[in-house]
Amino acid sequence: MSAVKVFGREPAAWLSLVAVAVKLAAAFGLDVTADQQATINAVAAAVMGVLIAALVHDGIGAALIGFAQAALALAVGFGLDWSAERQAVVLAAATVVVGMWDRTQVTAPVPAPPARLVVGNRDI
Repeated sequence: MSAVKVFGREPAAWLSLVAVAVKLAAAFGLDVTADQQATINAVAAAVMGVLIAALVHDGIGAALIGFAQAALALAVGFGLDWSAERQAVVLAAATVVVGMWDRTQVTAPVPAPPARLVVGNRDI
């Protein structure tokens, strides 16, 4: 079964399902705070963004960076004790890595100009 058939045109419905499942789990004993629930839902939204970007082949780099930010927020929400500076360095590194990968995926809309040989002041 392909991801397109699973998600169809209803990513918001899937995100609602995740949100309700988290609330249900919390109501029946999962020990998470309201902030942690919100962060779990933010990560679910970021994952959905990556999946949608991959399915439509557009903007996956931005979606991956958003996912990295959400994942770091989730880790901090569950007790990761990193300074703001360390978090910034990790997110900067993620941005550079995604940018380097993105560079290999992008094609210029126009061809490069032909090479020219210049000798003195004249084109040859």
